[in-house]
Amino acid sequence: MKKTFYLMRHGQTLFNKRRKIQGWCDSPLTEFGIKQAEAAAKYFREQKVIFDHAYCSTSERASDTLEIVTELPHTRLKGLKEWNFGTFEGESEDLNPALPYGDFFVKFGGEDQKELQQRMATTCQKIMEEDNEVVLAISHGAALRNFMRVWEHRSSIVQQDRIGNCCILKFEYENREFKLVEIINHNFSDVVQV
Repeated sequence: MKKTFYLMRHGQTLFNKRRKIQGWCDSPLTEFGIKQAEAAAKYFREQKVIFDHAYCSTSERASDTLEIVTELPHTRLKGLKEWNFGTFEGESEDLNPALPYGDFFVKFGGEDQKELQQRMATTCQKIMEEDNEVVLAISHGAALRNFMRVWEHRSSIVQQDRIGNCCILKFEYENREFKLVEIINHNFSDVVQV
C-alpha cells in the first residue's frame, strides 16, 4: 500500500539568521520563522492534508515548528535530529569545509555523513511501518538533504539549491522505499522579516 510522508525543515531560527552552525545545539525560532511555519500550516489546510501522526526531532526548533503547523499530538524522535557537527556547533557557517562533508566532523566529535544518512533512513522507515498512511515529520536542513540522497536513485526530482526553512518534501512510501514526488518551497515575499 502506498503511503505519503511529508518531511519538512523547521522555521528560521536565531542561529540561521546569524549564520551559526546549529546541528545538535539549538536556538529559538525568529518571528519570521514563526510566520514561515504559519505559511506551511496554511498550505496543508488549503491542500486538505490530514495527518495520521506527526513526528519531530527532539530539538525545540523542530517541535516549536510542528506545534504551529498542526495541533495533532506528536512524537519527538532523536533519529530526526540534525547532523551532529561536534565542536563546530555555535560557530560561524564560514568555518564549514567544502562539500561534501563526508567524515570531516568526526575528528571534532561530530557525526559521519553515512551515519546521518543511515539514522534518518532507519528512523523514517520505522515511522512509515507504523499504522500510518499520511505522516508529517519536522527535521533539519542537512538531515533532509542527506535523506534525499539516500533515495535519489528512485526520483527524477532534484533540489540543487539549499533546502530553505519550512521547505516541504513530499515522498511516497511503498515496499520499504521512499520516492520524492514533490518539493514545496513557499514564497515568503509577503512576510516581512524583522
